[in-house]
Amino acid sequence: MNLKSTAALILVAASAPAVLGGPLAYAACQTGCNGLAVACYAAAGFTFGVTIVGAPPAIMACNLGLGTCMATCATIGLFAPTP
Repeated sequence: MNLKSTAALILVAASAPAVLGGPLAYAACQTGCNGLAVACYAAAGFTFGVTIVGAPPAIMACNLGLGTCMATCATIGLFAPTP
């Protein structure tokens, strides 16, 4: 790459505005939440995604944690700077 091309690339990259959040940051956050939910279910002796009638308190706690994590992702997705 010659000097002119490098300078043009730097100029374009420097002038690109930072956006708030972004779909990739949001998706990565939600993927992490789902991974934690799967681990929580497994620790309680259940399989994530299987319908359970009369869910035990441990599963309810996992679901509450998943909901809290997803809500946090929504906040991060709106306010975390992502280039």
